[in-house]
Amino acid sequence: MIHLFLEKGPWFRAKRYGYGAGLPFKWQGWVLMLAHVALVFGLALGLEDRPAVALPLIILAVLAPFPIYAARTEGGWKWRWGD
Repeated sequence: MIHLFLEKGPWFRAKRYGYGAGLPFKWQGWVLMLAHVALVFGLALGLEDRPAVALPLIILAVLAPFPIYAARTEGGWKWRWGD
């Protein structure tokens, strides 16, 4: 199963304008994005009564997968002005 995530090639389209990744176009991208969103919301809901603990964990959870997004975006992350 893990070898499916090690498949070569991009999972996310390049954005037409701006910096970063666009929407996923492969199932691996959708799984990563949905798991990422679920993790952030789960931390926010699970630690809502402890904001001093929640804030650093949420920031870490938001930023941690960015290298994966960047590596799996068509053409990488760079500023784009459109076509």
